[in-house]
Amino acid sequence: MKELNGFPVQDIQILSTKSDDNENKELDSKWRLVEEIVRGEAMGRDLKDVDLSDANLSGADLSGADLTSANLSGADLSGADLSRADLGCAKLSGANLKGANLKGVHLNAAYLSSANLSYANLKGARLSTIKGSSANLKGADLRGADLRGANLSGANLSDTKLRNANLTHFNTKNLINLRGANLSGADLCGANLCGDNLHRVNLSGAELSGFNLSRFNLSDADLSGANLSGANLSSVSLDHADLSGAKLKGANLSSANLSSADLSSADLSSANLSSANLSSADLTDANLKSADLTDAKLSRAIVDNTQFGDNSGLDESIKGNLIKRGAMFEDVAGDSSESVTPSER
Repeated sequence: MKELNGFPVQDIQILSTKSDDNENKELDSKWRLVEEIVRGEAMGRDLKDVDLSDANLSGADLSGADLTSANLSGADLSGADLSRADLGCAKLSGANLKGANLKGVHLNAAYLSSANLSYANLKGARLSTIKGSSANLKGADLRGADLRGANLSGANLSDTKLRNANLTHFNTKNLINLRGANLSGADLCGANLCGDNLHRVNLSGAELSGFNLSRFNLSDADLSGANLSGANLSSVSLDHADLSGAKLKGANLSSANLSSADLSSADLSSANLSSANLSSADLTDANLKSADLTDAKLSRAIVDNTQFGDNSGLDESIKGNLIKRGAMFEDVAGDSSESVTPSER
């Protein structure tokens, strides 16, 4: 052939395919690495900055690997072993980590938005300052995990285990729910729990002093032994909740629903219980000294050995009724005190 479209063949220059070759080489390198990982050749390996996006690594063993700043967005890591791996600053947005072993993993500052971490083992994991908006952590084990400064806005933490986790300055803005989550003993100092569905959540022994939980649904929740001193619990639903031994000194419980709640041995001194519903609540051995009980409902409440005194909103007829039911009143004005018990009336 002498000519091509009227041009002499000898004058035609073939453009370099170097860029295409480089791209193909990168792809070949990526998939060769995927094959090596699948074959079990990645344990403890240095994989910093690698591109494994959209790779199928289901069930792979990456334990102890250094995946700092690696791109794993959209990857399938379901059931994978990533225990003790370093994933600091890694990109895991949209990744599937369902049931993965992430025990002791380093995920500080990692990107986990929309990632599926349901039922993953994250015990003792370092997750401080992660970006996990809309992540699915349903049923995940986060016991003892470090979640300081983590952002899980819009995330699902239902049925998660967060016992003894560090949630300092934890942000859950627009959280989907914490239904059934176990946060017993968790450090929640300065955390921002901006959700409203905490039904049946386990917060036993949690540090929640000064928290704003106004209008939250905490019905059937376990808050036994929790520190809620000075917390804002106005209009909160705490019906059938376990608050036995809880510290609620100075808490705002105005208009709260505490019907059938267990408040035995709880410290409610100086609390605001105005318009609160305490009907059928168990207040055995509770301390309600100086609490504001204006318009509070106490019908059928159990008040055996409940300590009252200097309460706003209790007239003499109500006091007499409570004393007949086992309550104890103490005049706390001044330095002297005078106790009034059922036997003395």
